Amino acid sequence: QVKLAESGGGSVQTGGSLRLSCVASGAIFNVGSMAWYRQTPGNERELVARARDDGRITYADSVKGRFTISRDVVGHAVYLDMDSLKPEDTAVYYCHAEVTLSVTYTPYIYWGQGTQVTVSS
Repeated sequence: QVKLAESGGGSVQTGGSLRLSCVASGAIFNVGSMAWYRQTPGNERELVARARDDGRITYADSVKGRFTISRDVVGHAVYLDMDSLKPEDTAVYYCHAEVTLSVTYTPYIYWGQGTQVTVSS
């Protein structure tokens, strides 16, 4: 019913930049918060940044000052601009969205398929 399409991952050297994009499509009535999580092998998925539909933004301490999350509310999209990348930012990054469906007016959580970000030293 709803799909999150991610793009923008890749490989960069330390200090480089990448931009991740995620667009939600399908039977959408409203998208509440959209966020980016990341996960490394053997570890739990962790929140990187969240942008709520009321404008509130949250960042993990490890990315504050380096990453910027932004939203296109009308287009149901979220972006993550990542600057000054470090090897410890290497992970699979997942888009996350709280979506109210247009058919049932029920909120659900959706995840993207994940995109790999690799930062080499």
